[in-house]
Amino acid sequence: MSGRLRVVPRAVPRVLSVAGTDPTGGAGVQADLKSIAANGGYGMAVVTALVAQNTRGVRAVHMPPVEFLAQQLDAVSDDVAIDAVKIGMLGTVEVIHAVEEWLVRVRPPVVVLDPVMIATSGDRLLDREAEEALRALVARVDLVTPNIPELAILAGEPVATGWDEVLAQAARVADRHGVCVLAKGGHLGREDGGQRMPDALVSPDGDVVEFSGIRIDTSNTHGTGCSLSAALATRVARTGDWATATAETKRWLAESIRHGAELEVGHGNGPVSHFAGLWARGGLSTRPTPEAVRNDWWEEIATERAAIDALPFVRGLGDGTLARDEFTAYLAQDALYLRDYARVLAEASRRAPDQEAQAFWALGAHGALAAEMQLHESWLGESAGTDAVTPAPVTVAYLDHLLAVAARGDYAVLIAGLLPCFWLYQDVGTRLHALSHADHPYRSWLDTYGDAAFAASTARAIEIVTTAAAAADEGTRAAMLGAFLRSSRHEVAFFAEAGKTLAPAARQRHAIVTGL
Repeated sequence: MSGRLRVVPRAVPRVLSVAGTDPTGGAGVQADLKSIAANGGYGMAVVTALVAQNTRGVRAVHMPPVEFLAQQLDAVSDDVAIDAVKIGMLGTVEVIHAVEEWLVRVRPPVVVLDPVMIATSGDRLLDREAEEALRALVARVDLVTPNIPELAILAGEPVATGWDEVLAQAARVADRHGVCVLAKGGHLGREDGGQRMPDALVSPDGDVVEFSGIRIDTSNTHGTGCSLSAALATRVARTGDWATATAETKRWLAESIRHGAELEVGHGNGPVSHFAGLWARGGLSTRPTPEAVRNDWWEEIATERAAIDALPFVRGLGDGTLARDEFTAYLAQDALYLRDYARVLAEASRRAPDQEAQAFWALGAHGALAAEMQLHESWLGESAGTDAVTPAPVTVAYLDHLLAVAARGDYAVLIAGLLPCFWLYQDVGTRLHALSHADHPYRSWLDTYGDAAFAASTARAIEIVTTAAAAADEGTRAAMLGAFLRSSRHEVAFFAEAGKTLAPAARQRHAIVTGL
């Protein structure tokens, strides 16, 4: 499809609507701005006329001074690079000439003209002189989107009564003015009672691309011409291709028309639902940043963090008053936990989407096994060892939770469940490390969880998990938070149980010492 297209496709095109207003929001610049946004552009608007209208009709029109119109146009183009312009209601010869002068001077890459000339009632909205001026303006634009009666005025011919006649008329207008014409067959379908609504893109060199369409049984058609032309201007600035832009725009508009009645706006011909597709497929939820996820999740476990701080075990661990048997019993459970925790870390490594995350979780799995061996040798060597230790119910419950999350196969949810073992331990270790000294009985534990290496590893785990959560859909992010919260509560239970479940040999020694 040829034409004078000078556009460099842009991801978010800056699109200017030059048109009248509609206080009910269904037509004019209000509809244009919605259409531009719904089709991926940044919308701007210059008002040509203030129109008192609703879904039942137009009541009055106020035309601001032409000088003010020119000031609006210059205010936009002096500051913003414009990728496309949609032109709607102009109204008078003076307004048409002002817009034309601005187009010649600014030369926007794409200009789409919706030639508002015929009211829904069939009345002509422009006098003869203004119609002539609008015909001249057609030569300054890239695409014109007339309905069948407006096409006849542009051609200076009687209204076409058949689709072949419409195409021939569009071809003459395209050739005469060097412009692409979007011929629309909606009026033909209405007159013959048919459901077929063909459209066609007709270029100045005679190329014709037809698009099929089916009439939608609805009265929500207010502003469809405005919405179509604004969407086309946006889509072509995004794609750089008229045929592609037209096909995409027609699909979007059909969906918007189908859902228009759901808005329940007005008692006449209601508007289309410009954002129906976005609302249905994109939802209304915002996407957080990783930092926002981090802050939110940390606040979510404020109660759990406070509960851990208040535990006698943690307080005794910090000030060194914790009984050694209680500590070794805790370590025995921790060693049991770390064995299966390493397996879950390995599963996270297997499922990781990139090599960096894969290496991180694999290193974590190795570290967990190394820590279990070190605990076994340094602290548990004097006891019966972990083979003689019965897993406490809290240990079993925590591991069952992690293994179940791993079995479900969702990487993002899995790593969220793993995070509290990093984050809560690093938090406790950092604060308790300030109490460490050369003679502290548990200095090695405090130094392990309070050192810079573990802090760096925790920071990386937080980064991986929160980045995944920020990029996830709402359902996955909620599941991630659920796994994170459950793991955090298991951490509280694990610390709370410490000292209650002693290794058999340790329990015997503890009974001898205490007399219990």
